[in-house]
Amino acid sequence: MATADRSEPAAPDAPVPIETLALSDFYRSTFDEMVRLAFLLTGSKEIARDIVQDCFVRLHVRWSSVEQPRAYLQRSVVNACHSHHRRASRRRDAQLAERTPEPYALGADELSDALATLPARQRAAVVLRFYEGLSEAEIASCLGCRPGTVGSLIHRGVAALRKVIEP
Repeated sequence: MATADRSEPAAPDAPVPIETLALSDFYRSTFDEMVRLAFLLTGSKEIARDIVQDCFVRLHVRWSSVEQPRAYLQRSVVNACHSHHRRASRRRDAQLAERTPEPYALGADELSDALATLPARQRAAVVLRFYEGLSEAEIASCLGCRPGTVGSLIHRGVAALRKVIEP
């Protein structure tokens, strides 16, 4: 069996480096989940996809040194969504009254509208708890706060959602 010349392109069945394979498998297995998380935090499918793609690019650079890639990626997505809201808060508030929500795998426009009314940290805590199923400790790690703060954020977020959904 002859070895391939390094100057020639690799054959389609050539082995892929394990680092690349592991990252590509991780990408395929978590991309949709992270887009859903970002969508619930931003309310826009396009922005969610862009944010998640950017987070994967940042993860790629650090892939060999990240011990818990899922936790790192979740935190990156939450932080990127928070940064998006911070940069666009005035524009978002102006568009909120006019905006028609775009449903994405929720099946409920009302829930999307209700989540959009919450402040960023409350929205993140509620989404991470009830959609991602994370514990308070995991959410605290993701948001960079104490577990007790997470409980308070969730409690206030759910109370605000009840007021919006059940007038």
